[in-house]
Amino acid sequence: MTIAKDMMVNDGIRARELRLIDQDGEQLGVKSKAEALKIAEQTNLDVVLVAPNAKPPVARIMDYGKFRFEQQKKEREARKKQKVINVKEVRLSPTIDLNDFNTKLRNARKFLEKGDKVKASIRFKGRAITHKEIGQKVLDRLAEETKDIASVEQQAKMDGRSMFLVLAPKNEK
Repeated sequence: MTIAKDMMVNDGIRARELRLIDQDGEQLGVKSKAEALKIAEQTNLDVVLVAPNAKPPVARIMDYGKFRFEQQKKEREARKKQKVINVKEVRLSPTIDLNDFNTKLRNARKFLEKGDKVKASIRFKGRAITHKEIGQKVLDRLAEETKDIASVEQQAKMDGRSMFLVLAPKNEK
């Protein structure tokens, strides 16, 4: 949201007439560009085009440097509040044992509690690909075990010799 970069200021404004708004938000009416610049110069401020597509274009008298600083400050705050979601992978096998499954389940729960998405994948080796339903059961069991803290974002599907399931953490809002 970089409004400041494409705004036209003072002499950069090409329109002959402008609907002018002063620094207090009061409408000054339709003025020529020269009049607007003179009014702004008297108050030691800038004329900034805020609605270039209006008929006539709308300009506001304000301190452009201060305005840009405020915009940049808002952008920095927005970036700070952004949350990066990582996708962690848990690899299973169709013939996984109970203890191994519990270890993978514990890892998946840990990732989900941190706020990351979990991609559970099963790699079919050799002739195991003929029994996809066994791998499907393992992924369904993982989804069932984590349903209290996660929701299935993408159902289990085949991709080559692998089957994937994507789990996303539930929001606590």
